Parts: sequence; C-alpha cells; structure tokens
Amino acid sequence: MITPEQQDQILANLGIAALNPMQEAAQSAILQDTDLFLIAPTGSGKTLGFLLPVLQLLTPEQNAVQCLILTPSRELALQIEQVWKKMATGYKVNVCYGGHSMETEIKNLSNPPALLIGTPGRITDHISRQTFALDGIHTLVLDEFDKSLTLGFHEEMAFIIEQLQNLSKRVLVSATAGISIPEFIRLNRPVRLVFNASDDAPGGLTLKLVHSEAKDKIDTLIQLLCSLHSEPALIFCNHRDAAERTSTLLGEHGIHSLVYHGGLEQDARERALIQFRNGSVRYLITTDLAARGLDIPEMKHVIHYHLPAHEHEFTHRNGRTARMQASGTAYVILHATDPRPHWLPDSLDKLLLPSDQPLPEPPEFQTLYISGGRKNKLNKVDIVGFLSQKGKLGPGDLGLIEVKDFMSFAAVKTGKVPALLTQIRDEKMKGKKYKIEVAR
Repeated sequence: MITPEQQDQILANLGIAALNPMQEAAQSAILQDTDLFLIAPTGSGKTLGFLLPVLQLLTPEQNAVQCLILTPSRELALQIEQVWKKMATGYKVNVCYGGHSMETEIKNLSNPPALLIGTPGRITDHISRQTFALDGIHTLVLDEFDKSLTLGFHEEMAFIIEQLQNLSKRVLVSATAGISIPEFIRLNRPVRLVFNASDDAPGGLTLKLVHSEAKDKIDTLIQLLCSLHSEPALIFCNHRDAAERTSTLLGEHGIHSLVYHGGLEQDARERALIQFRNGSVRYLITTDLAARGLDIPEMKHVIHYHLPAHEHEFTHRNGRTARMQASGTAYVILHATDPRPHWLPDSLDKLLLPSDQPLPEPPEFQTLYISGGRKNKLNKVDIVGFLSQKGKLGPGDLGLIEVKDFMSFAAVKTGKVPALLTQIRDEKMKGKKYKIEVAR
C-alpha cells in the first residue's frame, strides 16, 4: 500500500490535484479480492484509474514481472508507459510491441520489470521464446480489450491468459458498454463499474453542423480551419487514401498538415504525433486509429470530414475533445446528399462560416531530430543545455523535448532554427557528435 502522502506526490508528478470519482471507485474495486470490469468514456482518466491501485499490488522484493498490461496498439502501450514514468514509482517498466527491436526488448527483459506493457501479438511471441518468467504475474490488465477483440486478437489473448497460472486479479477496461466477455478471460466475481460522459463534472461537448455546398468538401474544410484562429484540430476521414488526399489538398492551399493512419510505418506515425504534440503542425488528418489510445494534448476542435459508419466510432472520435472538465467542439461537415445516420442528432446547431478569414498562421515551432536518446545516455537536461549554450537559444525558444531510446526530438521556435543549426554544426554533446536536423 502507499501512504496518502505518497499518493499526493504521485498526483503532483502528474499535475493532478485529486482523483475523480471514477478513479477513486476503480482504486477501491481493484484493491478488493475481486476482478473488475471498468467502462468509462475516452479521456476520463482510466489509465491512472488502474495504474495507481496496480502500484499498490506490487512487491519491491520480487525481481520478476508482476503485472502484465495488454493493449490493442503500440500507441496506447507507449502512452501507459509515459503515465507510469511520470508517476515516478521506482518500479521498472518495459514496453513490447511489433515494429520495435526484438533484440532490445529481450535485453530489457533480462532484468525483468515489475510492470510489462505490450500488444497481444508481441507478448505471445515473447512467451513462446520464454524471454521472461510468468510465475510472478499476479495481475492482468486488458486495456481497451474490446478493440483487441475487434482487431482479432482472440487467439493471442486466450494463449497468454492460459499461460498465466498464478493470476489473482483481472482488470478489463473499455470505453464501450455492451461488450460480451469471452470465457477464456475467466473473470472471478467481477465488479462492474460504469461511468458515462455525463457523469463528469462541468465542461462538455458542443456539436456543430457545417453545410458544404460542394460534394467535395475541401473548400468548406479550409474555411472552417480559417475560422478556428490557428488553434489545433484533429480531422477524421474514413479511409487512409482520403486522409492522404485531404492533406495534399490542404498543402496546395497553403495549410500544412500531417497524416496519421495504419498504413504508415511506425516511425512515421510516431514522428507525426510528436510534431502534433509539440506544435510543429496544427492539423492532424487521421482515420479512426487516432480516435482513442493516443498521447496527444487536450483538443478543442475535432472535425468529422467524413462521418464514421457506426455511432460508437463517432463517440470515440468526439472523446478526443471535451475531456474531464474541459469543453470542446466537434464539427460535422455534410453535403446535402450525404446520408444522415439515425444516431446523429436532428437539432444540431448550424455553423455559418465567414468567407473572408485569413489562412491559419504557420506553426510557431519546428521539430529538430537528434540521432541519440536514452540508450546513448542523453536526457532532456543534456539537450536543453546543449541547445541553449551551444545553439544560443534564449528563454522561450525551446518547446517540448521528447527523448526516445535511440533518438530525440526538440521543438524550436521556427525563426531560430537556421541560426541554431549553423551554431551547433561542429559541436559535440556530452563528448559525442550527433546528427541534428529538421525532422521529416
């Protein structure tokens, strides 16, 4: 167990004043001698809701994996890892997912983490290779397990659970109600907690209907973006090629954006998210892959360039804004001939767009790529010191810095980048020369 003072420090590390009712209920349930099925909307804080009690179930003397968290996507796995690291628990964590170096993962697992996070396919691979011991795992968390089932991970999850002979706690987490739980999960007297979006405190989602005169809605989208006062937005399309085409057309009109979808290599997806997080790009054009499980800032604007096929997808998209106590707006762009699904409210407020708005301002920052990371013994302090001293950056010139295993990314004020790159061209950081350039 952790003391109230330790919990307060963890919340302070996360920038949170207090747990919300869902997190308090989840903590209480997970610490009881039962399993838990938690249903709560996207953005309600479910990750902390299960990580905080999981922390209290760990034993520092045990040098083995004690808790396994399965997620449907590498993005969600990495997001959970980041929350755990910010909590500063003192317990080691590792993440395993397809597209990551298997050699690196095996090396990391040779000194087993107390908390292991991974995708079903990659964890199945590790269990088959016997790269870590299973007998110490007492807690299993299936985060967004409904999506794992939708993506066809039944066999992998059944295989993994069958191998975990000493499980005493199962936690299922979902943003969607009405999911049937497969028998292979073998829940034990589960407590079911359901929290609706309306259960959250003040704030809320506003839906706006934007009418497009043309069947091809690109001009309407441009007008809408011009009306948002250069604030960031997530733009949802139904297909990968539509996202690519929309980004290209915006670029032809002088509006920079990036795409994010499952057809991109993992490295390209991560770089797109990094640039979106740090303000180097204002608009991310995506499929439903970005509807949940992404570590991106609170969004004020979500745009449905295309409406999804199902209501739950619409709900998950909208969950990227109006999170917790914040407010936000979701815009639905419709042409007169577009089919209007029965679940779309009839009484949507119509938004009339001004036609004389200037184009959005270019991003304030650019992202620099640095060819070294944690495994090269670099950290944020090293990078800040190097760019400030050798690169002559002043207060406010540096934005968000993200350090990965073998690379890092730093947001720098756009106007400072050319001089900075000239200043540091021949300089070394911690005695080593690293490649530093504008990120692609």
